[in-house]
Amino acid sequence: MDYKWRVRRTALAALVLIGGMGTGCAQTPPDNSAAANAAAAAPVAQTNAAPAMKDEQAATPALPLAASQPGVLTPDEAKQNAAGNVAELQQMLRGQELAELRTTYNGSYGASLLFYGKEMTYYVTLFQNKTFWRVIKTSDETRAEAIYHDFAVKSGQLAEVEIRRTRLEAQKAFTDRMIALTQDHANRLQADLAIAREQQALVADQQKQGRDQANALQAQKTAAQAQLRTVQRQVRELQQQVEGGLPIR
Repeated sequence: MDYKWRVRRTALAALVLIGGMGTGCAQTPPDNSAAANAAAAAPVAQTNAAPAMKDEQAATPALPLAASQPGVLTPDEAKQNAAGNVAELQQMLRGQELAELRTTYNGSYGASLLFYGKEMTYYVTLFQNKTFWRVIKTSDETRAEAIYHDFAVKSGQLAEVEIRRTRLEAQKAFTDRMIALTQDHANRLQADLAIAREQQALVADQQKQGRDQANALQAQKTAAQAQLRTVQRQVRELQQQVEGGLPIR
């Protein structure tokens, strides 16, 4: 009996000792390595969360803020333009599938609003010398009209220098032509004046010669008349001598 009691007492003491160690372990603060592991895990979680937020933002479509501004392309229009709207439009024009709704010309620049009825699509173009510069494709009628108006205004602005140059070239050509005509008139007047002066000198010389000849003839006439009178007197004297002593009737 004593032996069994001592065994039980020893086992009970061991259980009490084990229970006290467990209580002490439960009250011991956490190890620093565990805290470090937890701290390291936090950025990883945040890093993993960041791509998720970015993916969510990327999945959310951007609002077309530029849609209200005619001169700015929406993302869809920019994508279409990059895909080759110019080539597409040229091919459609060759097929005569487009209707020309509006066209504005300013010098060599211009804007056109074209309509593809089969797909209810509008093509708005800005061109120079019949060569497309920009082509915007849209199915929004209001936006197409706004872009066309913007392109028409822009074509006028681009053509201002060209129109001014054309006018200045025409004015210069007109001035040059007037200078040439005036110079030609002056040359003709100069030629006429030279002829008149030459003719005047010729006439003056002829007049002088005529006066000199007239004076010489006058002198010759006077001398001839004097000679005639002398000869006539001699004739009368000779006649008297011949008829001297003859009866007079």
